[in-house]
Amino acid sequence: MLATREHDLAAGNAVYTFDLGDNVDRAHPVSEATLGQRNVVLMNQIGYDAVTIGNNEGLTLNHKQLNHLYDYANFPVVLGNLVTTDTQQKPDWAQDHRILVTPAGTRILVLGLTASYQLTYPLLGWTAVQADQALTQLLAAYAGQYDLCVLLSHLGINVDRQLAKRFSQLTVIIGSHTHHLLVHGEQQGQSLLAAAGKFGRYVGRIELDVGSDHQLLKGTAGVVTTADLPVLPSDAGEIAQLEQMGHDILREQRVAKIPATMEADPFGHPRIVQEGLHAIAEYAGTQAAILNSGLFLADLPRGVVTQDQLHTILPHSMHVMRVTLSGYDLWRLIQEAEQARLFLRHFPQRRMGFRGKVFGELNYLGIAYNPQTHQVTWRGEPVSPIRQYTLAVVDHYLFVPFFPTISIVGKNELFYHDLLREVFAQYLGRHYPLNTDRKG
Repeated sequence: MLATREHDLAAGNAVYTFDLGDNVDRAHPVSEATLGQRNVVLMNQIGYDAVTIGNNEGLTLNHKQLNHLYDYANFPVVLGNLVTTDTQQKPDWAQDHRILVTPAGTRILVLGLTASYQLTYPLLGWTAVQADQALTQLLAAYAGQYDLCVLLSHLGINVDRQLAKRFSQLTVIIGSHTHHLLVHGEQQGQSLLAAAGKFGRYVGRIELDVGSDHQLLKGTAGVVTTADLPVLPSDAGEIAQLEQMGHDILREQRVAKIPATMEADPFGHPRIVQEGLHAIAEYAGTQAAILNSGLFLADLPRGVVTQDQLHTILPHSMHVMRVTLSGYDLWRLIQEAEQARLFLRHFPQRRMGFRGKVFGELNYLGIAYNPQTHQVTWRGEPVSPIRQYTLAVVDHYLFVPFFPTISIVGKNELFYHDLLREVFAQYLGRHYPLNTDRKG
């Protein structure tokens, strides 16, 4: 990519490079170990003219971590729809626009917007402004100061299309978030939409021909297949080195010392899931919990437990959630769970923060179900339809379609400061401390 840019510059073209966010995925060991700082070091090698953030950066890092993610970045972060909740000011690490001026004098307004998760951003101290509202304000604020406008969008293809129809000022919308691939771009009204898929399989390329009056004559968008690019002899070694660096850092972070192996089994009721149930119940302050065994990807061997092990077995971007339901609605939730149990046991769950293989077996703490009578009991007592019950689950259950009772009638409180593996680490540290030779 760098060689291509140098070639284009030598030909007299103005060349600009952008990133659309979700560069930091904490499922990778080095991203987890450095909280994305090493990702930024890699990005510094590219020479980006502007980047924006995705929900991986915005929602898997807490407020303080995100505030320091770009401390050593050599590129600007352009983001126009995220402000701090307490001050309603944009964060210090972001700017709401950038104007690039080509050697020929064409002024390019660069804007960046990220998906505005209204439920979860406030839990981290951020307020996400709706894209159309932010765009209306930004275009008005910089009217007359640009010739072309490029939107770095981490909003998704449907929102991109809507914005293109509404805002004719948008020359190009470079899209992401929904992992869509537009091999030849897409024209929507006055806007050219571009998108390069997911997982780095493609690099997007956009060409704009501009007249002497600085107005667009023609625009095209395409992609280059990453697998077709030259491979340097050092590439494989660098990739392995980065992964090993992450493992090494995490391995130094000792969490607990367990007296016996905690076995994992995606299709059963293993001990590690039982410990996980107690962990989220303690964290949420409840007497009951539900977890699926597919969350725990491997055994936790006897002895010292490290953050590296916990990251390996719980790589998910998930948080604990406290749900309060009436007795009737709790009964209905368990009926939903039991009806889906066999299907979910081998269901290859994807996305929504899940990084495992199958959803796995459902496990309860403090709740029991009688399949013959369909009776639900709470800590040994029949559930009363008129009582209120509070249980702990993971926020994943709010977004998957298998437990509609949670999203429809649940009084849900999400705890976004800690990821699930961090909650589990805290629990293990309390119950199996490093400085105690506990027996049992």
